[in-house]
Amino acid sequence: MRIAYFTEVFLPKIDGVVTRLLHTLEHLRRLDHEAIIFAPTTSNEALPEDYFGHKVVPVPGVAFRPWYPEQILGLPRRRIGRELDLFQADVVHVINPVVMGLWGTAIAKQRNLPLLSSYHTDLAQYARHLRLSFLIRPGQAFLREVHNRAHINLCTSQPILNAARNQGIKRVRLWHKAVDTNRFNPSNQSSQMRNFLTEGHPDEALMIYVGRLSNEKRISWLLDPISKLSGVRLAIVGSGPAESSLKELFRGTRTLFTGYMGGTDLAKAYASSDVFAFPSDTETLGFVALEAMASGVPVVGARAGGIPDVIQHGENGLLFSPGNLDNLRNQLKLLLGNIHLRNKLGSQARIDTEAWSWEKSTLKLLDSYNLAKAVRRRFDPPSAL
Repeated sequence: MRIAYFTEVFLPKIDGVVTRLLHTLEHLRRLDHEAIIFAPTTSNEALPEDYFGHKVVPVPGVAFRPWYPEQILGLPRRRIGRELDLFQADVVHVINPVVMGLWGTAIAKQRNLPLLSSYHTDLAQYARHLRLSFLIRPGQAFLREVHNRAHINLCTSQPILNAARNQGIKRVRLWHKAVDTNRFNPSNQSSQMRNFLTEGHPDEALMIYVGRLSNEKRISWLLDPISKLSGVRLAIVGSGPAESSLKELFRGTRTLFTGYMGGTDLAKAYASSDVFAFPSDTETLGFVALEAMASGVPVVGARAGGIPDVIQHGENGLLFSPGNLDNLRNQLKLLLGNIHLRNKLGSQARIDTEAWSWEKSTLKLLDSYNLAKAVRRRFDPPSAL
């Protein structure tokens, strides 16, 4: 099968959307399928020419300043249509349709190609964090209109799928979760890494956060537990626009900011920690939570978005009520102070992730592509399944 992807984000940026797409591209190549990726870029941020043998087409764009400067908005170019025609796609998949996705949707409809759209970001929550609440209603109406042009809509977790249906988005299916359990593994535990993350105090309890450092991730909520729990260390792994303000906020606490980590170092950081603290309430899935779980580290996450689809409270991790800092602190305290419970939940988390392989997820995705082809043949324009 020949698949054309239109994505709002791609390398060199790394986030949950990009991680999912990269693993999918790798497994599509192993299964002898071919893809082309249309992604926005600026003169300051070059895209790779290809990824795992799949061609990457750069689309010049502009940064979404001042609200979200890391987000590049791709601008329409005639080259996109020419490249798509040369590629002769069987299916078009638009990821998180905003600007690039809208352009991809229009091109696919013009050519009567099977079209899928996937939903990865809770834009209403992001709009609130960016103080753009006036955009919530028109934004939801826009997304509903764009998604309902697709033959199939994919959601990354069951709670988000339910929310999409409630918003009037039709023909929804699950894009199954997955994690690389070979790369993220309890065997990566390292005394040297733990010594680094605890700043030379490896016997103290260690909680870790991994991800983008931005306001919507609610990292500031971790100030309460690290200030009030004794004998506890916090490692914050990642970078982002809020890095400077967070360093100032956590100044004087037992907190280490490591900057960006990847590869073996990241795998060791997960496995060498005691608890993964995940305060974000805007996640549609939360890949970093899956990576921690695969490393045998239990997660304390928000009871919001797609997180409850991953964390079964009291079985493979713990949930807290978003905004309730006492609840967050108490759940972290419970795990950090109880090694038996921590090991029990961490072991179950690892067992659960072993069923979530990228090969299985990609095969299920190909089923959705074939279904989109069938729907396109039956309905033009598409109607409800």
